[in-house]
Amino acid sequence: MSHRTLIDPVAFLQIHFSRLFMERHGMSPDEFLALDAEKDIIGFLRLCYEPFHLTGDEGVLEELDMYVYSNSL
Repeated sequence: MSHRTLIDPVAFLQIHFSRLFMERHGMSPDEFLALDAEKDIIGFLRLCYEPFHLTGDEGVLEELDMYVYSNSL
């Protein structure tokens, strides 16, 4: 019998970049969740899945920084 694991690619991207974002900014999971409640980072990653899954980690992290820390968004 073959075992296959189905991974939702959007969820994988959200987890991957949430972890990298926390590491980049020295955040705890609780701090990230508080910021996400304010800025909807997880929703932004879901919305931008199509371009982000074709972009390198550093490019996505730069986009996240602009989204989260820019006063114009």
